[in-house]
Amino acid sequence: MSIWGKLIGGAAGLAIGGPIGALVGLSVGAAVDAGIERALVRDDEATRKLAFTIGVIALAAKMAKADGRVTREEVDAFKAVFRVPPDEMANVGRVFDMARQHTAGYEAYARQLAGLLKDNRTVKADLLEALFFIAKADGEIHPREIDYLRDVARIFGWDDAAFAALRARHMAPDPDCPYTILGVPHDIGMDALRRRYRTLVRETHPDRLIAEGVPTDLIAVATRRAAEINAAYDRIMVERGASPNTR
Repeated sequence: MSIWGKLIGGAAGLAIGGPIGALVGLSVGAAVDAGIERALVRDDEATRKLAFTIGVIALAAKMAKADGRVTREEVDAFKAVFRVPPDEMANVGRVFDMARQHTAGYEAYARQLAGLLKDNRTVKADLLEALFFIAKADGEIHPREIDYLRDVARIFGWDDAAFAALRARHMAPDPDCPYTILGVPHDIGMDALRRRYRTLVRETHPDRLIAEGVPTDLIAVATRRAAEINAAYDRIMVERGASPNTR
């Protein structure tokens, strides 16, 4: 599902409730003022997907503002993650700007999203990946951005060790190291390496996320991560003199 074609009418905001529903209402008001089409969403599944999409935009907006300023690089990173069509950028920009200005804190959006996703750890992981991507888009990750990411990860169910591993992968001295990308030690055995690779492929396969009803606007995150995993595995296999086709 995509919201880029329309901004959703007030009925959806009432159905969603919470800070995300409030943000829908604010965005609708701005859209109507700008002459954008209103639409009513009556389907429960469509409403759930809408809530997820709006919640993701809100977290991305709060992420970009966490260090006190929103840079062009961070905005461009958001566009890259969600593949917003150029002719719909104004619509998405309204939601993004409303989220930055909304009084609700990022914790409120994260908690509501965690409730929507329930036990779907894979989707939560992809969302954290997207937030890290935005955070480091301007060349550094500010300490306040780290605090933000840690808090969101905890709300999503990550313990300190799991977050430390995620942080290390994005902030390691050599983030392009294939072992860092796969999250494995350099001395890992071949059998364990293959098991780790296959697990990561299953968890990040875009088709799996689509089947689980994830909005297509977030699939770009999984697609990029899957490409990184495949490339990292192939590099290690070549370095070890094995065929990269051995999966």
